[in-house]
Amino acid sequence: MKTGSSVGTGAEPLRDVRTRRGRGRGRVAGVAMMLASAASNQTGAAVGALAFPVIGPAGVVAVRQWVAAGVLLAVGRPRLRSFTAAQWRPVLALAAVFATMNLSLYTAVGRVGLGLAVTLEFLGPLAVALASSRRRTDLACAAAVAAAVVALTRPRPTSDFLGIGLGLLAACCWAGYILLNRSIGRTLPGAEGSAAAAALSGLAFVPIGAFVLVHHPPTVRALACAGAAGVLSSAVPFLADLLALRRVPARFFGVFMSVNPVLAAVAGLVVLGQALHWTQWLAILVVVTANCVSVVTARAP
Repeated sequence: MKTGSSVGTGAEPLRDVRTRRGRGRGRVAGVAMMLASAASNQTGAAVGALAFPVIGPAGVVAVRQWVAAGVLLAVGRPRLRSFTAAQWRPVLALAAVFATMNLSLYTAVGRVGLGLAVTLEFLGPLAVALASSRRRTDLACAAAVAAAVVALTRPRPTSDFLGIGLGLLAACCWAGYILLNRSIGRTLPGAEGSAAAAALSGLAFVPIGAFVLVHHPPTVRALACAGAAGVLSSAVPFLADLLALRRVPARFFGVFMSVNPVLAAVAGLVVLGQALHWTQWLAILVVVTANCVSVVTARAP
């Protein structure tokens, strides 16, 4: 009896340690997935922008959506006939959000540049972080990021307000993308929901893409750039975000995604030659610092 008691008291702490280690590994894997998703997304956006002079933002988005749909259908293999009405609703919503987000973002990139467009888009996940967080550290980080975004996007007499508005529309779509992707991940196995949403989004762009490509005949280079954008900015982030959101809470995801403006600015500089002023880089440094503080101080739920 005495021996059994000592075994029981020793096994419980061991199980607790294993549980904590498992949560820690899950959090690390989630962070790695989010970082890979952000880097792939911004690199793909910069490469896709190289095709704007030939087929424009709408043409790039159309090709991007078709490539993403093909890749995700092959990976996810959704059993569409088995979807219930409750499962179809968020999938349809995600398809609409995904299509609108990409078209508005790429059009904004063509008007105000990659760094500014993605910074505006980041207001979406920032809003998710502010709405769902109860930790003072996260709120302070989000406030610091908000101040940096204001410094980067303050209106000027020569500002392209249509481009800014499209960036803000992309922000609203990104917030919906985070919440819908998380909901779909709970109701559908694997990448079935994401693949179905990508396929519907690709179908919606068939008439748009056909019209653009007929009136603006593409070159091989333009198609290659748009196709690369489909893989790097759609297929890879779609899957990585879906898996990451199963390992980290939505508020943590929203704050961590503050790295996107940084990577967008770097990609814009390296790929597109879009240089930023030192004050803009300083604001981006604030974003990075706030992001790092949030990641370091985050606790497992």
